[in-house]
Amino acid sequence: MQSYPLFHVDAFTDQLFGGNPAVVCPLETWLPEDTMQRLAAENNLSETAFFIKEEGGYHVRWFTPEYEIDLCGHATLATAFVLFEHLGYEGDTIRFSCKSGLLEVTRKDGLIQLDFPTRIPAQAEAPEALLKGINIQPAQILKSRDYFLVYNQQSEVADFRPDFTYLNQLDCVGIIVTAPGRDVDFVSRFFVPNSVIGEDPVTGSAHCNLIPYWSGQLNKTTLTARQISARGGQLTCTQAGDRVLMAGKAVLYMKGEYYL
Repeated sequence: MQSYPLFHVDAFTDQLFGGNPAVVCPLETWLPEDTMQRLAAENNLSETAFFIKEEGGYHVRWFTPEYEIDLCGHATLATAFVLFEHLGYEGDTIRFSCKSGLLEVTRKDGLIQLDFPTRIPAQAEAPEALLKGINIQPAQILKSRDYFLVYNQQSEVADFRPDFTYLNQLDCVGIIVTAPGRDVDFVSRFFVPNSVIGEDPVTGSAHCNLIPYWSGQLNKTTLTARQISARGGQLTCTQAGDRVLMAGKAVLYMKGEYYL
């Protein structure tokens, strides 16, 4: 039996028990994919990140309790935080390769900033299961990887209640719900059909959609954002051409070992 290190990090927050928790698992070589999936299920958080060192940086992979995903913001921030604060990484920029291409993470002004590709949502036809699965009808329905529901008021996002009896019939990773914010530029929530997660507390990948949308709506490239889940999270966002920059903080909850 061999031991491996793990770190449990709350990302996009400076408060313990806030933001979005992720487990980060440094590896010297990849474990079998089935083993990483079982570990993610055992951790039972929205994402577990595994990474190995490679020439020029690191390769990162993210697993939900059910499947591997192609892009995850909060677990990338958590991974960078572990490298910067606990594994002795001395530079200010980390390059990650992943299924979505190259990602750069930079330590800047006390924040950890992610450089991610944009995912611009487009007008979409609303399937019946989506309309039946929500308690408040949106002003606009868009879609990229995820359905993207736009509301007029922050209170509507706060009062949104999903019915997964219907939403589990959808063919998508998630459902983004968003509106202008009262004291930030925009607010959002993120729901995951066919998952033990239900609602993801703070979702970096959703902001690949949210930032270009609200940048266009508000005619500004630097925005403040809050994901108003029960745990809550705060992001500083920038639209930069075909890339989005998301910056936030992280705190360590736990570190330890697992045994295989």
